[in-house]
Amino acid sequence: MVPFLVAGCGTADGDVVNVYSHRHYDTDQALFDRFEEETGVRVRVVSAPADELIARLQREGPASPADLLITVDAGRLHRARELGLLQSIGEEPVYRTVPQRFRDPEGTWVALTRRARILAYAIDRVDPTELSTYEALTDPKWEGRLLVRSSENIYNVSHLASIVAALGEAEAEHWAAGVVQNLARSPQGNDTDQIRDVAAGVGDVALVNTYYVGRLLNAEDEASRALASRVGVFFPNADDRGAHVNISGAGITRHAPNRDNALLLLEFLLGQEAQSAFAEANFEYPVRDGVAWAPTLEGWGEFREDALPLYRLGELNNAAVRIFDRVGWR
Repeated sequence: MVPFLVAGCGTADGDVVNVYSHRHYDTDQALFDRFEEETGVRVRVVSAPADELIARLQREGPASPADLLITVDAGRLHRARELGLLQSIGEEPVYRTVPQRFRDPEGTWVALTRRARILAYAIDRVDPTELSTYEALTDPKWEGRLLVRSSENIYNVSHLASIVAALGEAEAEHWAAGVVQNLARSPQGNDTDQIRDVAAGVGDVALVNTYYVGRLLNAEDEASRALASRVGVFFPNADDRGAHVNISGAGITRHAPNRDNALLLLEFLLGQEAQSAFAEANFEYPVRDGVAWAPTLEGWGEFREDALPLYRLGELNNAAVRIFDRVGWR
């Protein structure tokens, strides 16, 4: 973790941009280094979980040194906006390069990357023709075969929020209860752990984000690559609303002392070079058109995406949390 900033708080330094980031990927640091080379603007990063960064912005108020908040999950960006921690990006070209559903309708945040929530399945025990929709995971044939993270994980919260949006709260609760009934073990670990447990035979199907599979398939160590090769990727709901998609995204903080530099960095991260790097090195999907996917993503093929505007994930966050509590998804 990068130490918290102590110098220059609340004042514009002119040649810096201060980033509060939940993302923890080498790709991001490489891009920040490239941005510094191209612009001469230094990127100073505070790394921490999103909730900690949001709480810090609240505590710091107008004295905050932060210029840009970067985090995973549209719901967290929506929360930051609701708390008054972000300012309007304005009608900047950087904002309009991203499809409307991947940005805040009030103009305070914009997506940087996409990731789909897919079914990772054991290729030696599951015929992909058995798979269809998220909703079908409640079928009794999957009893004792499903793997998933804790209900506290934001990816699960936002996924359930998307199901609330599609089916209503009652049907979403029925779905969540059915998944709990079919779990192979108690929810635990991260998405990589779910994939490893599918390969190890703990369960047969896991709900995970695409880039976790991509990273294992392209890992430096042969053991990780061999493990991932035993797992298939299936995009659910291809015949109706499409697979759930979430984002990493960014917003300029309300009291940004270096707003122009924050906007410059946003433009860079949404440019062709950075969008290609996110795809090639971290196996995330670009958010703008005309950017090639990594070969691994290409190999999985095109897929139908849920067209739900992603700010809705934030609006339905509390409903999803209540459902998880009621059905005992721990």
